[in-house]
Amino acid sequence: MSENSKIEWTDHTFNPWEGCQKVGPGCDHCYAETRNARFGGGVAVNWGPGAPRRRTSPANWRKPLAWNANHDAFFGEHGRRQRVFCASLADVFDNAVDPAWRADLFHLIEQTPNLDWLLLTKRIGNADRMIREARISLVGSTRLVVPEVLPNVWLGATIVNQAEADRDIPKLLAVPAHVRFLSMEPLLGPVDLGVIDIDGHSEIYPLKGTAGCEDVEGNAAPDLPAIDWVIVGGESGPGARPMSPDWARSLRDQCRRAGVPFLLKQWGEFVPYEHDAQPPFLTSQHGDFFDGHGLPDFESGESCGDWHRDETCRLLARRVGKKAAGRLLDGVQHDGFPGEAA
Repeated sequence: MSENSKIEWTDHTFNPWEGCQKVGPGCDHCYAETRNARFGGGVAVNWGPGAPRRRTSPANWRKPLAWNANHDAFFGEHGRRQRVFCASLADVFDNAVDPAWRADLFHLIEQTPNLDWLLLTKRIGNADRMIREARISLVGSTRLVVPEVLPNVWLGATIVNQAEADRDIPKLLAVPAHVRFLSMEPLLGPVDLGVIDIDGHSEIYPLKGTAGCEDVEGNAAPDLPAIDWVIVGGESGPGARPMSPDWARSLRDQCRRAGVPFLLKQWGEFVPYEHDAQPPFLTSQHGDFFDGHGLPDFESGESCGDWHRDETCRLLARRVGKKAAGRLLDGVQHDGFPGEAA
């Protein structure tokens, strides 16, 4: 699926700059911060409050131009446009980034109309303002005029739990974009995407769109589009938290009913017991830790070797590593994309 990226839902990864700051529970075990520290002699020099962001090299910035020039060959081989995930090691809408860098990025996006740019952010509340600022900056320069909605921009928000869904999905749907998507990785709890209550005054319907609605006072509420795509994934790396198959199943079924493409990216470090190719068996060596059915028997929220139960005692998962855990849900690989069959 990928050309120059190991990420399952993109072909290329492009980082215009590097560095960020943690803003939510999904950031707790940030792989990009760990990588930054590894290359910074043990210190994540571009991470945290007040840390400088590092712009990548001119040679790196020229890569998308080469991908764009190769669009005919790629389309001939794959039958679709190339996708570019932008800022896997940063956030496009980070307040600490020089606005001129962001204007340069949008100019690059405009120069590469044969690429679909996937801008995924944990700061969706900044997106509308910063996109407009970048557009104004370019309109006032000698560059081409950037339209309000670039046809090759897919705008995404990271959502890891219901609280983030309730807070951030309305913000995403209010931003002009060609495609809007959710990256629900690491998924840390169940999420209902069917209806979202906005401060007790009105409701929106993210998977089907919202039109002709009124708030509780009878005032007309603005129409909002539907989410175009949902990506779900468990956490990988040190300190990873397991993802329940029930959470993934619920989102799969919600998307199926609404006709929204669904992609399961990975289980992460843990494979659920019901998906485990090598379930545990009661042995004398580990008999003190297993119940009569051959399942680990220990308190919620604790671990026993490679096994883990969550606080509800319902999730039982074994740490096997991302590759071994795979990405099948009930024996099926889900690779839904906007404009393609799921």
